[in-house]
Amino acid sequence: MIKARNDFYEGCRSRAIMLALEEDRYTGDITTLATIEPRQQGSAQIKAKEAGIAGGVDVAVQVFAACDPELSVVQHRRDGEAVQPGDMILEIKGKLAPLLIGERTALNFMQRMSGIATRTRVFVDMISHTAAKILDTRKTVPGLRYFDKEAVRIGGGVNHRFGLFDMILIKDNHIDASGGIAPAIRRAQIYREKQKLDVKIETEVRTMDELSRALVCVPDIILLDNFTTDLMKEAVDYVKTACSSVLLEASGNIGIHNVLKVAETGVDYISVGELTHSVKALDLSMTIQLV
Repeated sequence: MIKARNDFYEGCRSRAIMLALEEDRYTGDITTLATIEPRQQGSAQIKAKEAGIAGGVDVAVQVFAACDPELSVVQHRRDGEAVQPGDMILEIKGKLAPLLIGERTALNFMQRMSGIATRTRVFVDMISHTAAKILDTRKTVPGLRYFDKEAVRIGGGVNHRFGLFDMILIKDNHIDASGGIAPAIRRAQIYREKQKLDVKIETEVRTMDELSRALVCVPDIILLDNFTTDLMKEAVDYVKTACSSVLLEASGNIGIHNVLKVAETGVDYISVGELTHSVKALDLSMTIQLV
């Protein structure tokens, strides 16, 4: 199961890279065809223009390899390493034409992933003295989820479920449609057992009453949706006493302004949608030198 899942993820990555290249060049890079000799050699340097965390370096290497497997690539900074303005991240040597064809696609991936990794690191560092972990969400650009979630990992965060297939996550609409939180959880547990699924069951709760009802069924994780920090602390204390094996996740309108207070309530996980739905790209540039 794990191998099949990893193969699926790698397939998502490879297909997305090829699609990104294809949508950019379509019938060909006519500017490069018009101005560059096919055998002309050169080198390209990708540098940081602002401080942050490098992300998407390995993806950029794959992009250039797809353009020309004979290109020579040197990684001066690796995924997860800090960069300052002017720092060299990648140096690529070989034919100029494939360098120019891959430039924008490589930078697009790197800038977005570096932006996500940089923002994630800010959150992770802010709560580093606590036991809480920063989670991402499924609020990603369609088709780019693999890269968004990889960037969160690069920044020190933890991936929540990748999609609808690798966790049972019972949310408000599931609860309401099932006639309550207890019936929803029990149905999920029966389904997991029948299907022999190796997945966690998590349920959202909106009130302390729902929390108490959920605990009776002992799901793996309970998501505290839009709880105040005072109510989160009450929930943490209650769960530790009533059923300490159940983990708690905080979610809903959590940002830099309040993540520290949320972490200090004692929750295990904090999901932050802005990591991937409101990305500020890290400024990078690529320059060409003739050989």
